Amino acid sequence: MTEQANSGAAAAESQNPQFSLQRIYVKDLSFEAPKSPEIFRQEWTPSVGLDLNTRQKALEGDFHEVVLTLSVTVKNGEEVAFIAEVQQAGIFLIKGLDAASMSHTLGAFCPNILFPYAREALDSLVTRGSFPALMLSPVNFDALYAQELQRMQQEGQAESTAH
Repeated sequence: MTEQANSGAAAAESQNPQFSLQRIYVKDLSFEAPKSPEIFRQEWTPSVGLDLNTRQKALEGDFHEVVLTLSVTVKNGEEVAFIAEVQQAGIFLIKGLDAASMSHTLGAFCPNILFPYAREALDSLVTRGSFPALMLSPVNFDALYAQELQRMQQEGQAESTAH
């Protein structure tokens, strides 16, 4: 291969989209059972509240950190039985994507990879607190991402008509 052909092949390869998971880790973990041990002596009729949040941060080069936060508040009647939170993070190498594809990858695809790890960490935390396992249902991050885009577009339209 000539030097010119070599550099052409290298340039073509750098244009191909690349995605790889570099690392998955727990960034933060917390558990609080404010009414224990009294809560264990009551009839267990829980209501579960789940807050889900994602954020991303560009790192050096084409590396990105994505953090998925799951916060669960479980009440037994009116009393808070426990509050558990996990921030599951990942470092991803992503390059060669246009802005829309990059936004979707960071906002839906990466959180989808992190969710099973976050769910398992949360479940383990809750059972260590002597409560029944949570086993959260799968989450459709594509649908959540689409809702967020739609909300942002509506806010943008509302802002532009207000001026």
